[in-house]
Amino acid sequence: MSIYRCYKCSCAIAALVISLIVGVITSFLQITAAITITPVFLWALFGIAVLFLVTLVLSSSQRSGDCPDQCVILDFVLAGILGTILFALVLLAVGITATSAISAILAGLLLFSFSLALTAQACWIRCSLRCTE
Repeated sequence: MSIYRCYKCSCAIAALVISLIVGVITSFLQITAAITITPVFLWALFGIAVLFLVTLVLSSSQRSGDCPDQCVILDFVLAGILGTILFALVLLAVGITATSAISAILAGLLLFSFSLALTAQACWIRCSLRCTE
């Protein structure tokens, strides 16, 4: 899979960079105990990601037309959703402490995945609207 195949929808790289920045900031804020991540927040992200996955599967199965640029963006959306589900479950299973380096890394990866899912979804919508023009 090459990220550079997506010429028409170049916001996929921007989605990746923005998500990386969000993940690093989250890790820093978590390690300094400026923010806390509660189990309620983890369950909410898990539920949102599962609903997002169901919506993605239903909407992509009813897709009309052939727009080859959407494949790369859909890979990013799917990676973000599955990463959010995985890291939410890991953090729920392990338990999170405020100043633990491992918890900070996992929290950063969780919000990296979630922001990747959201920003890549915005790119996919943008690309789908362009494709139908």
